[in-house]
Amino acid sequence: MKCAIPIFLVIVLFACSQPKETIPLPTVNWDKRSATPSAVDSLTKGSTYLSVYSEIYQVTENRTYHLTVTVSMRNISSADTVYILNAKHYNTKGDLIRTYFDKPIFIAPLETVEIVINEGDKEGGTGGNFVFEWASPTIEPHFEAVMISTTGQQGLSFTTQGIKR
Repeated sequence: MKCAIPIFLVIVLFACSQPKETIPLPTVNWDKRSATPSAVDSLTKGSTYLSVYSEIYQVTENRTYHLTVTVSMRNISSADTVYILNAKHYNTKGDLIRTYFDKPIFIAPLETVEIVINEGDKEGGTGGNFVFEWASPTIEPHFEAVMISTTGQQGLSFTTQGIKR
């Protein structure tokens, strides 16, 4: 039994010294999600604003903390498909930095489709935002973002929710 402790310590030390494996984030194939709503004129259309933070201030305004952003586009209807006509990402200055798809996409009942902004992507800055145009036969989609970072032993996370424009 005397050997168990030293072996355990060697295993723990070895595990701690190994570099973290980089796991690629899944990306959405927007072409496979593209849709042409058959009766787009009969659908309720709307626009939703969502604030996102690729970085936040830390200690002073001259030092920032980088975050991974997960943007969730959620269909909260249990019966009807909703359509997201476009998703545009703007930076702190209000400049368009990215349009995620050129054609409408579908989100099936109770499905969630996500956009992930990697921690190293700081283009959005401290005041980035999204504007979504959408169409739905009944219930409007729900948009929210989760921002997270776990650098070293410090971790933080928070959420934002979309507001109808």
